[in-house]
Amino acid sequence: MTVLAAVIALVGSLFFALGAALQQFEAAGTTKPTLLMLLRRPRWLLGGLSILSGGGLHIVALGLGPLTVVQPMGVASLLFALPIAAALHGRRPSRKELTAAGVVAAGLIGLVLLVPAAEGPTYLSPNGVLTLLAVAGIASVLLWAGSKIASPAGRAALLATSSGVLYGATATLMRALVDGSWNWWYLLAMPVPALLALMMLQRAYAVGHFGVSFASLQIADPLTAVAFGALLLGEPLPSGLAPIAAAALTAAGTFALARTTPLEARH
Repeated sequence: MTVLAAVIALVGSLFFALGAALQQFEAAGTTKPTLLMLLRRPRWLLGGLSILSGGGLHIVALGLGPLTVVQPMGVASLLFALPIAAALHGRRPSRKELTAAGVVAAGLIGLVLLVPAAEGPTYLSPNGVLTLLAVAGIASVLLWAGSKIASPAGRAALLATSSGVLYGATATLMRALVDGSWNWWYLLAMPVPALLALMMLQRAYAVGHFGVSFASLQIADPLTAVAFGALLLGEPLPSGLAPIAAAALTAAGTFALARTTPLEARH
């Protein structure tokens, strides 16, 4: 079952990568892409369907195998996404670009495997939900503001990180709902950070540095979820030098991607 779980998770990563590449291709080159505009583009909608399929396969894989096997397979989406995006833009990814993506993936796998498993039920109080939304909102606004004065690669990274923070908040709220912290307004609140995250991500894609934005998203999303888990849910954090080394790898790989991934526009 473990081998099957790994294969399903890997296929899910491929679907997620394809969806992200398709959505970036449609958003790239537009000044301020809006969801209403993108929703009228069949290829962008196909990308969304592919992402949902990848997420569904990831959930199936988690039901069949251990987290330590399934989660690293999810990181492979970055290695799949770069060649797919490059092909859509009519080019081949460079060796330096793929090497940088490999460094990011290695760092992410290290971080995923080093996070201690949570024990016991998850409970998030109403005050915790308000704190979650406030912290994620303030952080995302600050990152968005910083993107205004950044270089194109920096702008893509900051906007995608803003999206990742909001997605991490959404994932934390979803976990609380699934584990029993049920409240009707929790359910009503959840689409707010999710939609804002989607908008921020499309703006990151519009800049054109797909590798940078996709890597930043993959780093920010789980790290935010881990931070909120420790801050609001009392979950343990990894300790020692190994997490620092893994974080340094992801940072170095993302910086290298910013230097090697070309600026891509659809038109």
